[in-house]
Amino acid sequence: MSVVRDKTNSRISTLKSLLCVGLDSDIEKIPKVFLEYKNPVLEFNCSVIRATSDVAIAYKINTAFYEARGIVGLQDMEQTLRHIPDAIMTIADAKRADIGNTSKMYAQAFFEHWSFDAVTVAPYMGFDSLEPFFLYEDKLVFVLGLTSNKGSEDFEEQTMQNGQPLYRNVISKVATWSRNGNGGVVVGATKSILLEEIRRDVPGLFLLIPGVGAQGGSLEDAVNLGVDCNRESAIINVSRSLIYPSGSYSNVEAYERTVAAEASKLHHEMKRALLSV
Repeated sequence: MSVVRDKTNSRISTLKSLLCVGLDSDIEKIPKVFLEYKNPVLEFNCSVIRATSDVAIAYKINTAFYEARGIVGLQDMEQTLRHIPDAIMTIADAKRADIGNTSKMYAQAFFEHWSFDAVTVAPYMGFDSLEPFFLYEDKLVFVLGLTSNKGSEDFEEQTMQNGQPLYRNVISKVATWSRNGNGGVVVGATKSILLEEIRRDVPGLFLLIPGVGAQGGSLEDAVNLGVDCNRESAIINVSRSLIYPSGSYSNVEAYERTVAAEASKLHHEMKRALLSV
């Protein structure tokens, strides 16, 4: 089984948590107290990590927020990775995929140069565009399946000739592409009824579930419908509602206490749901 999958499930089992913290770090949204630092986004990320690492299962770095700031942003991303404990999964939310040679370079960038544990990819171009990622058998590859945005109706939920919606065909393919258990799919928490069907149909895939918090998905449903038979192999991403709490902060310590309290609350709710059966 994938080394990353094993270490992540081990942490889930130990902590009874599924919390994935989304580091969608926007310099225009971070508390003003961090703007006093030379590298405000890096200091912000380190603060979030300090406040949440005792209950986090994964950190998901949305690469767009770093790429948008050029080389400085990429340096912040690289430095952030070095502050994340080894026991916690790191995800490059990059949504990459292209023809084989290009995807090979993308996979090399995220799995070798930056040494992320996992990456998100888009399935539109088919298997040859994703095979370079799946060749890294000890990693995790999260393929966009049924996303939580309104636009999922445009393509993902459209019915194909075989009578199944496109996302069901994608997810079924991922189950066959998975190597050494390294296959995963992204399924939005706002689609809880469909989440139950997806987990039933692909019990062996690892699920990344966004949409809880600011997007309104049910945390309890995401836990109970997303986990596998061992109550593992799923993580629930929370970004804006966790890292951008309301209010102003006179110092970093006050911000960290607020984030830590919210992370602890999320952990408690997840633990209660995981132990409810």
